[in-house]
Formats: sequence, structure tokens, C-alpha cells
Amino acid sequence: MVSRTLELIFDFGSPNAYLAMKALPDMLDRTDADLVITPCLLGGIFKATGNKAPMVQYAGAPAKLAYENLEMRRFIERHRLTRFRLNPYFPVNTLTIMRGAIVAEDEGNLDDYVDAVNRAMWEEGLKMDDADVIAAFLSANGFDGPALLARTQEPDIKAKLAANTQAAVARGVFGIPTFFVGGEMFFGKDRLGQVEEALLG
Repeated sequence: MVSRTLELIFDFGSPNAYLAMKALPDMLDRTDADLVITPCLLGGIFKATGNKAPMVQYAGAPAKLAYENLEMRRFIERHRLTRFRLNPYFPVNTLTIMRGAIVAEDEGNLDDYVDAVNRAMWEEGLKMDDADVIAAFLSANGFDGPALLARTQEPDIKAKLAANTQAAVARGVFGIPTFFVGGEMFFGKDRLGQVEEALLG
């Protein structure tokens, strides 16, 4: 039986995760698939797997880094993602906003939270590791910012994000965005064609 559920292992800290998510709606329509977002901590994944961000990993290989940037520009142009801006504070410590994603999931509004915080990170260029900035942005976008931030300190919320991250690593995840169609794993925004094929069977 063909799986019609697409799982995304997600952290706001990855610009490629933002770009992939913006390219997903048409594919989800074509495949009649449902998207399930699993919040994880990219820093925790990197630490557990020995992986590094491309800007670090390829720092000594400028031609490789230049090509990574070229591929990003091509993807942006292909999907007309004209609102994307590299966050001026990048890399941003996403621990608080990822715990916020667990809170939003618990409160039943994860999709709205992800849409809003993605915009803050990759369109508006806000410093989303500053508690005051986070609270103000959330409050201006339909959330109770102070209340949500307070919940990020709850032990169960912290534990759920850690557990999600550990479980992702155990499944073979080494970076973000990672997609699962059933038990099949696909890494990176440039694998969306393969993801669509898997969803269609």
C-alpha cells in the first residue's frame, strides 16, 4: 500500500528546510499526501552524528561551498521564493523556538507556528534566539508569546524535543531537512523529485 504521509524532520535553523517547505504545497496536492512535521534539534543531530553545517564543513573547499550556494540560488529561482532572505544573525540558536514548536504541537497549532516562525527567520530576518524578540513576534502573530515562552521551560517539553532528536538519529537522520515516506529516508531539498515518486509509488 502506498504511503500518503510525508514526514519532515524539521528545525528552523536550516535555510534549506524553509526552502523545501515552501516548495512542498504543489507536490502535496499532486500526490494527495499529508505532511507531518517532527520538530528536532539540528545541533543535537549534528553532535550525535559528527555532521557539520555546509558553511563549516566546506570552509576549506571554497569551490564546493560556492556550488552549494549556486544550487540554493537555482532552487529559489525555480520555485520563485522571492521572499527568502538569509537571516543576518545566522546561525541562530534555535533551542527556544524548537521547544516552542513542541509547545505548539501540544496545543494543536504546530502548522501555524511553523509558518509564522519560518517567516520571522527567513523572510523578516529577526533574531529568533532573543526571548524578547520571540515573544513580541509571536504576540503580533496570533500567539500568546509570553505564555508560549514560559511553557518552553517545562520539563516535559524539553524532554519531548530531546526524545524526537534522539529518535531521528536512531532512524539514520544526520541533517535537516530529512523526509520519510514510510521507512524510506530522503535528505535535502534537492530530493523532492524522489520524494514525490515514493509518494506516488
